[in-house]
Amino acid sequence: MGGDYGPHCIVPACISFLAEYASLQLVLVGQAPLLEEHLRGLSPAERQRLHIHHASEIVTMDERPSQALRGKPDSSMRVALELVRDGKAHACVSAGNTGALMALSRYLLKTLPGIDRPAMVTAVPTQTGHCHLLDLGANVDCSAEHLYQFAVMGAVAAEALGKIDPRVALLNVGTEDIKGNQQVKLAASLLQQARGVNYIGYIEGDGLYRGLADVVVCDGFVGNILLKSSEGLAAMVAARLEELFNSSLPAKAVGLMAMPFLRRLRGDLTPSQHNGASFLGLQGIVVKSHGSAKEEGIQSALRRALLEVRENLPQRLHGRLEHLL
Repeated sequence: MGGDYGPHCIVPACISFLAEYASLQLVLVGQAPLLEEHLRGLSPAERQRLHIHHASEIVTMDERPSQALRGKPDSSMRVALELVRDGKAHACVSAGNTGALMALSRYLLKTLPGIDRPAMVTAVPTQTGHCHLLDLGANVDCSAEHLYQFAVMGAVAAEALGKIDPRVALLNVGTEDIKGNQQVKLAASLLQQARGVNYIGYIEGDGLYRGLADVVVCDGFVGNILLKSSEGLAAMVAARLEELFNSSLPAKAVGLMAMPFLRRLRGDLTPSQHNGASFLGLQGIVVKSHGSAKEEGIQSALRRALLEVRENLPQRLHGRLEHLL
């Protein structure tokens, strides 16, 4: 029910996702009459795999997390997380209020042993593939111990998703040992002593996009600004290219020749292709979609959740964290 577009976008995305994965079933949690309206016209076979679980309340995008936690026991967000907690669903995907989702997730699902705070992580495109960036805004103020925990979780998650011996770096204002604030320096000291983590040192913002690390760690304040700035830059570059190729007839001719490459580039860089930030460190799978995500972006978040379910990520994290924390 959350996000900028609500069921108008989420329901079609779910229908397309089910067409892509024939063996899956999805549960739509929210106000049943409204959801039923959006499911009109589906074939019996399609409808059989798309279930509705009624929840009478909605957490708005501007509500305080405390209000969602204490004042709305039947919100769609809370009910969806309860389904995960009770083993009736394998994962929760939400485009709603990030702070409320984090608060409810911590309260209902609890953190893994040894983890103080969950972290938001997503895959960011680089010159050489992808880099796992965390935290993305769940933890604006972080201690050195929190950054260390994020680094360990990010490394284990990257390994679980197919990266062998992932390179872990701390995002900093320089690569020299003397650079950075006290928290980053202390976190670096902890990581240098950690066994089982391939810590390579500090990395700057340009190094992230050059693919110099597989996992990049920072606090949520820095990470959120970096992510949103990157999305804005990608959109600006795409718009400028389109403007340039439409500026004259010769430019249009060049644009037509370059179109296959431009489409591939846009597909690699568009934010909707990388939508879906995981809450690492919980005893359950929760994926946060961008609030402004449309159908394609919601499908990307669903794919991220499916991947983590197939890899049994929380259990794998738990097994590795016992030896690293």
